[in-house]
Amino acid sequence: MPLINLVVMLIVIGVGLYLINQYIPMASSIKTILNVVVVVFVCLWILQATGVWGGLGSYRIG
Repeated sequence: MPLINLVVMLIVIGVGLYLINQYIPMASSIKTILNVVVVVFVCLWILQATGVWGGLGSYRIG
């Protein structure tokens, strides 16, 4: 995946999360859970897009 696509997707996800946090009324605990879930998925997506996550799957222990 080209670097520019990665940066654009990160900006889109960040702006989307910001808009959800600012303009959709919900309890702060739900916002926190939503933010954590989005950050975890984005981190996993970045690891997979850069090839780090795929490389970890090929190692076997035992």
